[in-house]
Amino acid sequence: MVRRHFPGRDIVKVLSKHNYTFVGREGSHVRMRWDPPGEHNSKVRLVSIPVGHEVGGNTLRNIADKCGAEDFDSFCRWINRNS
Repeated sequence: MVRRHFPGRDIVKVLSKHNYTFVGREGSHVRMRWDPPGEHNSKVRLVSIPVGHEVGGNTLRNIADKCGAEDFDSFCRWINRNS
């Protein structure tokens, strides 16, 4: 079974290891940005992560979508494997 709830701090930690940079904070949310490398045809990705509690459900799905994940379960396994 795929784990689908993660502490917000773990999500921030994993994203920061994978070229997402801290761009700011709004209350309990950390904002991160991913810039596509060189000739990559993707757009800049901005994502906001709540860090004060477990993140799951639609919030985690929204984070996965903003990170460009094509498969939610694969995204969850990736977070779990890298946290």
